[in-house]
This record gives sequence, C-alpha cells and structure tokens, in this order.
Amino acid sequence: MSLGAVMLDIEGLTLTDQDRQILKHPLVGGVILFSRNYKSIQQLTELTHEIHSLRSPPLLIAVDHEGGRVQRFRENFTQLPPCAVYGDLFDKNPDRACEIAEEAGWLLAVELRAVGIDLSFAPVLDVHHGVSKVIDNRAFHRHSDAITQLSNAMMQGMKRAGMAAVGKHFPGHGGVIEDSHHELPVDSRKFADLLLDDLIPFERLVHYGLPAIMTAHLKIPAFDDQPVSFSEKWLKKVLRGNLGFQGAIFSDDLSMGGAIGMGSIVDRARAALQAGCDMILVCNDRPAAMEVLVHLGIWESPASQIRLLRLHGRERWDWQKLHHNADWQSAHRLISSLETNPELALV
Repeated sequence: MSLGAVMLDIEGLTLTDQDRQILKHPLVGGVILFSRNYKSIQQLTELTHEIHSLRSPPLLIAVDHEGGRVQRFRENFTQLPPCAVYGDLFDKNPDRACEIAEEAGWLLAVELRAVGIDLSFAPVLDVHHGVSKVIDNRAFHRHSDAITQLSNAMMQGMKRAGMAAVGKHFPGHGGVIEDSHHELPVDSRKFADLLLDDLIPFERLVHYGLPAIMTAHLKIPAFDDQPVSFSEKWLKKVLRGNLGFQGAIFSDDLSMGGAIGMGSIVDRARAALQAGCDMILVCNDRPAAMEVLVHLGIWESPASQIRLLRLHGRERWDWQKLHHNADWQSAHRLISSLETNPELALV
C-alpha cells in the first residue's frame, strides 16, 4: 500500500478501533499529533509504534514542535525557546547564534525521533514584520538574511538527528494581521516586494536542500485571486518552477478559517491537491476527515509518493540511552539556559 495524500489526527492517548480502521484507508498517509495525545514517554512511544505498525510503508507521524508557545510535548522534553531568541542572539554574534540554532534543531529532532516521530513542522521561515500576532516571536528575525542563516542551521541540526525539516508558511505569513486559523488573511503587497523580502528564506533554503514546505492560507491579490494553498500559480509556477523546489508540499490545516471560503471540505481537499500539494492536513474535525476519505475519490501521484517517502525519520534513538549521551546533555543544558539567560549562551 502506498502513502495516501491525507494527514489527519486522532483523539486520545491510544488508538481506538475506529482510528485503526481509518488509518488503514488508502487515502491516509500521515497522522499529526497534538498535546492531547501525550501523557508520558512510554505512552507516546507505544502510540507511535502502533501507528507505524499498521501499514507498510508506515504512515508519517508529525507534530508542531517549534518551541516557545508552539511545542505540543512539554513534560520530560527540553523546553525550546521561541525562534526570536535565536534572532536576538544573532544581532550580537551571528556565528554563535547559528551554532546554537543548529544545536536546538538537533535537540528538537533527536528527542522526537526517540519517541517515534518522523517530522516536526519546523522551522518557521516567516519574516517578523511586527504585525502578525499569530507569528510574532515564532519568527527568527525581521531580516531575511538572518532568517536564512538561522533556519538553515536548524535544518542541518535536524538532519544530523535523522529528521527532515519542513519550512513554513510559504510564501510568508508574517506580513498580515489576520490569523488564518480564523479568517483568510489578505496581503496587499506586490509579488516583487515579496520576492525581495519574504520569499528569500524559502528560495535559499530550497537551494540548501529543504526537504518539505508547508503552505500558508493567505491571499495575495496582486499575484493570484486564489489563496496560496489552492493556487497552481504559487505552488507549481513559483515554488516548483521559479524556486526549483523538488521536495514535498504540505497544505496547512484545511479545517482552518482561512480555508473555508474554498467550499466544502472535499472541495478544499481536491483544490489543494490539484494546485500541487502532496499531502493535505485535515485536523480536529473527524467528520470532515471522514467526508474527505469517503468522497475525494482515488488520488494517486507517483511523484508525490517519492517526495513523501523521503520524509520518514531515519535514525532512531533510545530515550533512556539518549539522556546518558554527552551530546544530548550538552545541548540540553545550552538550550534550557536560553529560557532564563540567553546571553550566557554567547559566552
């Protein structure tokens, strides 16, 4: 069985019979976990093991685990700071800030790999324009060059731990006030302005080998009337064509307010896939996910299969042994100290 094009969620700490049945559906290709799915290291490890054991090739298991306010698993995991902390350090010592960002990427990924997670939807490549509350300190910096250096360092750290990075939110969510969880943001800038600013981190990380990208639910009328997640111009012409991206494209959650203007959930799913997404997310709405599985129809893409299969986590770490690993101990001390006194990391 191949990987399907739908990533969905589960409700609890263990799989129900309904979950098992749904996850075996040929349209399903991945599971995204949330805080409600985590109670302990052992429980989470058993859950991911069962999910992976359901199918061959195994389903992708993902989580939003950037740090700061977007870190789904907290107890027993290293508390990761928001990305803006690395940006502040970059202003004082760019080289050292990149070293720290790489360590953070490795630590983020190695802990998740130790419990069986394939992907974290990170790093955030949005530019901090100072207007988006939903992005805010999730962004590394105001300047695209700093974002590029820091996010590339984090990506390399993740890669070293056996995890593929997923840059988000293409082509940049930081320039709009509206929160796409609730409504569709509209960016009034011209394409040329984005090309010289927000698109730079995406373009450069594509050049550095970024394995995957997540789209933003936002509209940029000066370039296309369709929201980015549903736009062939953005995904096929710009991202695949102009930027030369060869990795996997994930939609943001199609249940979000920023996507509902595209019609029914099945209409949204079909439009996102036709626009160029390799995998679509339908989260926190089991009836909507079921509707997609029942009514979307057959969706097969050999190219998408190749891109998605490359995203499985590679190296697997043992959680207990990890904490006796000198590299983990050093990285844990370093990154933990950023919450209380980040300046000490520069010494």
